[in-house]
Amino acid sequence: MNAPANIKETKAEQSLNAQFDAIFAQTTQENANQRKQAWDAFKAKGIPHRRVEEWHYTDLRTKMNDAFALASKTAPKADALKGAGDLKTYCIAIVNGRYAPELSSDQDVAGLSIAQTSGFLAAQLGTDDAMAHLNQALVQGGISIKIDANAKIELPIEIVRYTDGSQVSSYAGTTVEIGSGAKALIIESFEGDADAAYQSNALTEVKVGDKADVHWLKLQVESAKAQHIETLSIELGAETNFQHFIYNEGASLSRAQLFLEFKGEGTHAGLRGTSLLKDNQHADITLFVKHAVPGCESREYYRSVVDDKARAVFQGKIIVEQAAQKTDGQMMIKTLLLSDTAEINAKPELEIFADDVQCAHGSTTGDIDEDLLFYLMARGIPEAQARKILVLAFLSEAIEEFEEEQCVELLEAMTRSWLHADDMVSE
Repeated sequence: MNAPANIKETKAEQSLNAQFDAIFAQTTQENANQRKQAWDAFKAKGIPHRRVEEWHYTDLRTKMNDAFALASKTAPKADALKGAGDLKTYCIAIVNGRYAPELSSDQDVAGLSIAQTSGFLAAQLGTDDAMAHLNQALVQGGISIKIDANAKIELPIEIVRYTDGSQVSSYAGTTVEIGSGAKALIIESFEGDADAAYQSNALTEVKVGDKADVHWLKLQVESAKAQHIETLSIELGAETNFQHFIYNEGASLSRAQLFLEFKGEGTHAGLRGTSLLKDNQHADITLFVKHAVPGCESREYYRSVVDDKARAVFQGKIIVEQAAQKTDGQMMIKTLLLSDTAEINAKPELEIFADDVQCAHGSTTGDIDEDLLFYLMARGIPEAQARKILVLAFLSEAIEEFEEEQCVELLEAMTRSWLHADDMVSE
């Protein structure tokens, strides 16, 4: 049970008060009610702290010392946006929370439509989370992406969210509607000015129609001084295949919270990811997967490598409602600690109200296997390189399950770069 938050306002909350007053004064009558309702919901909770169960391991009230000023509209150079690197994609650029058509692709793609919006989402995304409410209270802009029924989008759709400036914050709202029978690969990347301190808060609502096939890759490569929060809400129709992968590398503080609900029978969802942490980074992945209908399958599989004084957090809950018979849900978290001061907090949970299910969860934590290390060194491989080989192999087991070859190659290249092992070639 969450304790009431009768606590004196922090400096960050005082700054947020001023920011809301300023943005509300400029809000149109059409959007004023939505913004005020979201603000009231946030104020009732305040910035999350360790007494809030879902935020117990990420005390944002302590870590968020101040709330940076809302970022203004800017136009960074096109080459500042790195995105998915050399992959050929259809790019949708969002800069400081606002759609940037001048940095986005301008070709027409059959079955795909993009519209600029006010950023307010129709639903509360199945969550009463304070930072989701804060996004809607301060949202600066957004987009709506729609993929038509039965459309087969050959080109990856890339959403690049870029924060331009230092000591600024950005808030964006995005809706994605994928029609029945559609097929698409979506890549979203979060990035910003190198070495700049900024705050990024994104809220995304995804609705996937029946019999659709969707792969979704998130690249979190924010500045090393950034704070990153994303709330992702997903509703899946019947007989759908949805695969999500998160690559966590940047930001001093990051939290990815994902709320997924099965709305139709016979659907499969795979949620996977890797976190690569060093120095004093803190990365939190929190999942809520709700099986509300029978005959669905979910797989949650995450791997973290934590070095120096970094800290990884994983919280995952599979909820199986009484009507959701024949549910198959499996969750596993594996962590490799590369130093004595690295930390992991893992909290996998099952909440089951049905009696005909196959559900399991587990978590393992350890360091590099000394026997495997000795085996490689005995064959003439220097110790430093042998360690990198074992770390890459550990992470690749999760990466290769994403089943999108071009994304697997990109992820393994990014992993090698983080390991400073660019000369290593994956099998």
